[in-house]
Amino acid sequence: MKTYKPTSKSRRQMTNIDYRNVLTKTTPEKSLTHGFKRAVGRNNLGRITTRHKGAGHKRLFRDVDFLYNKKDIPAKITSIEYDPNRSSFIGLAVYKDGEKRYVILPQSVKPGDMFVVSEKAELKPGNRLMLKNIPVGTFVYNVEMKSGSGAKIARSAGIFAQVVANADGYTNVKMPSSEVRKVSELAWACVGSVSNEEHHLENYGKAGRSRWKGIRPTVRGTAMNAVDHPYGGGEGRQGRGTKRPKTLWGKVTGGRKTRTPKKYSNVFIVSRRKTGKNK
Repeated sequence: MKTYKPTSKSRRQMTNIDYRNVLTKTTPEKSLTHGFKRAVGRNNLGRITTRHKGAGHKRLFRDVDFLYNKKDIPAKITSIEYDPNRSSFIGLAVYKDGEKRYVILPQSVKPGDMFVVSEKAELKPGNRLMLKNIPVGTFVYNVEMKSGSGAKIARSAGIFAQVVANADGYTNVKMPSSEVRKVSELAWACVGSVSNEEHHLENYGKAGRSRWKGIRPTVRGTAMNAVDHPYGGGEGRQGRGTKRPKTLWGKVTGGRKTRTPKKYSNVFIVSRRKTGKNK
């Protein structure tokens, strides 16, 4: 991590990833980038569905490959690059036939390293295999939910899932949330854990850096008037005044299960994630 001399109050707390020692290229591959309009918390009708999002720095979208549909063709990582749209580092992979694609990089991979997507691939970071061919206890990332659907699980910085068991055509995968879930043994996964493991140690230090990221200020409910929030109003500082914690719209947020009781995927969950005091 990179720290700074305390030239101001915010600078004293600020920490950052030391990109200069990690990244090998500053400009992205032009053929794999395009502009896009960010949703900034709006749905297809333009209505705000997630509050406190908006503005921020303009971003260029990098086309990252999550399908990995080039099988048995070795590829070389030629660069380690920053992607403003995700927390992990990405790398430019050049396949043996000349095609270029961006991929999420695992830890400990350097420019010049090779990887391959194959059922008979060697068990080393970056290689992609079917779950049935990955030994129990191995850390994996970019895991598919079903074969050919593309990577959905464990894609954020420093994250990994773990192969726990293989039985009856399914592989039990322990998620980053501690939930154990059945996934088809024919689904594909990359060996290793995602790069930029120091991401969670980053301290923005000042409000401005949040605004650059597109995160807008959040006002506490207790600081509002009674008309604006269930916690609002009262002389001076007041307690919550309600039996359970609530949102602005009165929806209970603590102690109520929000998952649909008869959801189709319930049968694939072996053990629930740990929450609250048991975590």
